[in-house]
Amino acid sequence: MNPPTEPGDLEAFLSGAKSICVLTGAGVSQESGVPTFRGADGLWRKFRPEDLATPEAFARDPLLVWEWYAWRRELIQRAQPNAAHLALADLEQRITALPGGQFTLLTQNVDGLHERAGSRNVVRLHGSIWHLRCSRCGEEREDRSVPLDPFPPRCECSGLLRPGVVWFGEPLPESEWSQAARAAAEAALFLVVGTSALVQPAASLPLIAKQNGARLVEVNPVPTPLSEMADCVVRSTAAEALGKLRTIH
Repeated sequence: MNPPTEPGDLEAFLSGAKSICVLTGAGVSQESGVPTFRGADGLWRKFRPEDLATPEAFARDPLLVWEWYAWRRELIQRAQPNAAHLALADLEQRITALPGGQFTLLTQNVDGLHERAGSRNVVRLHGSIWHLRCSRCGEEREDRSVPLDPFPPRCECSGLLRPGVVWFGEPLPESEWSQAARAAAEAALFLVVGTSALVQPAASLPLIAKQNGARLVEVNPVPTPLSEMADCVVRSTAAEALGKLRTIH
């Protein structure tokens, strides 16, 4: 396995690239107080998130699923972007200021903290917890109200609204996936931050980048399936590793 690197090595990789694609996962927002799905803090009551974030669970007990999402919305509303979110927004500014510079942020997170930190070119692979979609007519809208009223929320057509996120067993939005695959294929450097690299098809994006000649950098405190093929591995939390980059400039 590649040894852990120093922040200076990470900066060297980043500073040498004009086309960067970043994939972020739950580990980035965990340090803002947003629970991860797979960690011990991911449990809610006696339910596993994997048993709640499914179309079947919503069809079976929409009130239970909405209670969980209402709890998450309250947590996320109170959360603030951390040093990793802010560093990625800074990196985007640096890269796009270069002639021909390209920067795309692909995220599996649904919390919107990247946008609040100032990131602009964000592709939400798994949707947004602040978007609602009608389970009857399909109409979508943004709603940041906490608490939701009425609860559970309903559409003007009287259909039950659901969170505008991608649940287990559902395909990614076609447009977002196309954007993500294209950005991965065109990147000179692909940075993977705070993701288990287990959830498909997002986990295949680093492989697409690598197959097209990109250098692969991983920031994660624990090994993942990507670690063996990464060109640079930083065994650190996202906020610690990327936060140090902000002090360099």
